[in-house]
Amino acid sequence: MPYGSPVYGGVITNKVKGPVGGIDNSVKPSKTGTAEATGIVLFAAGDASISAAMANGGITKVHHVDSESFSVMGFYASYKTIVYGE
Repeated sequence: MPYGSPVYGGVITNKVKGPVGGIDNSVKPSKTGTAEATGIVLFAAGDASISAAMANGGITKVHHVDSESFSVMGFYASYKTIVYGE
């Protein structure tokens, strides 16, 4: 099962999106940053942390955080963190 996925398809979980963090309305969601980790059979790598997504998007203040997961029968999986902010 993809970590953090709001739902799981036994064979395929295809770009399932869900929330990770709440909303800070004092921050405008004018920028987006993403970070991703992937796994293939017995090997997994990547940095899907919020701080990596913030750095990738040049974000210093967070409005909210979402996630996106994908998997195919445990052979391949990915988890993406999407940060919106300033």
